[in-house]
Amino acid sequence: MGILEKISEIEKEIARTQKNKATEYHLGLLKAKLAKYRAQLLEPSKSASSKGEGFDVMKSGDARVALIGFPSVGKSTFLSLMTSTASEAASYEFTTLTCIPGVIEYKGANIQLLDLPGIIEGAAQGKGRGRQVIAVARTADVVIMMLDATKGEVQRSLLEKELESVGIRLNKHKPNIYFKVYNKIDQISMEEVDRLARKPNSVVISCGMKLNLDYLLEMLWEYLALTCIYTKKRGQRPDFTDAIILRKGASVEHVCHRIHRSLASQFKYALVWGTSTKYSPQRVGLTHTMEHEDVIQIVKK
Repeated sequence: MGILEKISEIEKEIARTQKNKATEYHLGLLKAKLAKYRAQLLEPSKSASSKGEGFDVMKSGDARVALIGFPSVGKSTFLSLMTSTASEAASYEFTTLTCIPGVIEYKGANIQLLDLPGIIEGAAQGKGRGRQVIAVARTADVVIMMLDATKGEVQRSLLEKELESVGIRLNKHKPNIYFKVYNKIDQISMEEVDRLARKPNSVVISCGMKLNLDYLLEMLWEYLALTCIYTKKRGQRPDFTDAIILRKGASVEHVCHRIHRSLASQFKYALVWGTSTKYSPQRVGLTHTMEHEDVIQIVKK
């Protein structure tokens, strides 16, 4: 029995087991086995590791976004358009054979964009380079599922099945968020474009005609939930050239830790200008929640 069959059997047993105190221990064992088998799906094959074929790249920047999809949907073209990285693109399948990183510079943030090889049906079982692709996707803050608008709905359901089979949660906060990007909209009717655009968590674009890419960046920023904070020294103008990038809901204490690990212990108060305050500047403490494009001046003891 293969790993996927074992996973399926365990999932069925969990579903038919009544949940009560008497079955808690049994269900716990089943869930532990399920986690173990799902982890095995993502382990690289021995042949790949023996050849020393590295696949993942070091995380960099303020957030990581992974492009995932079937071959020839336009991922490489998208990477080349959105970053300064040239990823080889061609009309034949499997042009990209490894993970290619690029950087999107947007609203003061550096967002790492990964162009992953096109996966095929059965990727979760290791077909193609499926295991490596899915393993990298799990490390991303956001996964963009790129689809070909000319191929219909079947590709979406197949790709969702592959991701869900290895525990990548779809359109749910924590641990992963993903949304769909329908490329090649210049090759379909306006009625079909409108239908796709109205789908939840979806964006329609055309890499060939460079349509709607600005809106995609806005959506990506929202999904990443990033906040740009500027610092200011006493008697000087704010430094708008070097922003501090944090997650939405970050506090003054988070800003202190980002500047220097010992700054919070020397903190006396902070002056903040921006939308998070009732007036500017407002004197605040460590627990004050910062908002996008706030300016902060920290006063030490």
